[in-house]
Amino acid sequence: MLNKVINNEALGVIFPNSYDGLVPELVKERLMASIPFASRYRLVDFVISSMARAGIDNISLIARENYLSLMDHLGSGREWDLARKNGGLNVIPPYAQKAIKVYNGRVEALESIKSFLVSQKEKYVVMSDSNVVANINYGDIIAAHKASGADVTVVYRKQEIPENFKKPLGTNHDLYYTLDVEGNRVTQLFVNSKREGEVNFSMNIYVIDRELLIRLIDEAYVLGFTCFERDVLAPQIDMLDIQGFCYDGYVAFIHDMKSYFDENMRLLEADNLDALFGPGPVWTKIRDDNPTRYIKGAKVSNVMAADGCVIEGEVENSVLFRGVKVAKGAKVKNCVLMQDTVVGEGANLEYVITDKDVTITSGKSLVGTDSFQVFVAKKQTV
Repeated sequence: MLNKVINNEALGVIFPNSYDGLVPELVKERLMASIPFASRYRLVDFVISSMARAGIDNISLIARENYLSLMDHLGSGREWDLARKNGGLNVIPPYAQKAIKVYNGRVEALESIKSFLVSQKEKYVVMSDSNVVANINYGDIIAAHKASGADVTVVYRKQEIPENFKKPLGTNHDLYYTLDVEGNRVTQLFVNSKREGEVNFSMNIYVIDRELLIRLIDEAYVLGFTCFERDVLAPQIDMLDIQGFCYDGYVAFIHDMKSYFDENMRLLEADNLDALFGPGPVWTKIRDDNPTRYIKGAKVSNVMAADGCVIEGEVENSVLFRGVKVAKGAKVKNCVLMQDTVVGEGANLEYVITDKDVTITSGKSLVGTDSFQVFVAKKQTV
């Protein structure tokens, strides 16, 4: 049983497919939420663990597609102490009920679970995407929301807009949001701003009164709107009291393959690892494995390795997920190797990302660069 607070005031809603289009290589058979990260986790583990630690014990994930890996990973929710008859952890796939369909945008997603939202007792709804890796105290955000009397609280951080988001439409159809904040009041919400320098960059995390959310979504859905931020919040910026909550803790945004690689590699630095995991535990699905084995002759430097790895060769500056095997004479440098990747004897990998169950044959050489990593898709042999 997890040692955590009880929070009956808020329920959680997570959008696990948000920004899938930014990492097409990684979501052919999964969604953003179930992308592996930091040697033993999935991206969704961070938001669920943060909500669970805040005592939010009624969490729904509204899936759009490719959700089987997510359901397998989350199971009953036992690892997060969310296995229960009422509330708990629920993945809602399309067509699970007559009203639930494949949605476009948060408005349709929330409208599809309106009957669920109406029937709940919690006063607030906490909403989040899953491509933001952070160890957030949601209790602080809910407390700030209550204290301010706001209609909506949006979490943001001060940073530059990721370069990938600035690409012209046609290569990136996903929307992102920046804010003007006076005091704590959000006075402007910008869609796909190209502003240079530090901005108030939305983390797409919101706290809102449940009954207000239902009303806003109903009104927007009737008008054919799809986007909560662009179509609901931005036009009503003067009518709604929207407060900003500036988050200054560790954050990793996954917005393309390079950011996925870079954010994994950042965790090889002890300060970053402590900053992400220091605020509280992050739980994940348990896989019973032996500890990592370093066979005589192995050379390892600055490596994050999960359980079940067997290393006979040389590994440097790399992240190894569960069950990775590096054979004798193989060299792995600046790589992210997902679960059960096998690197054959004498192979040479540098700046490579492998998906799950990949086999690198003996003597094979794959070399990318810091700006463009070689990617090997799931279950491929090269």
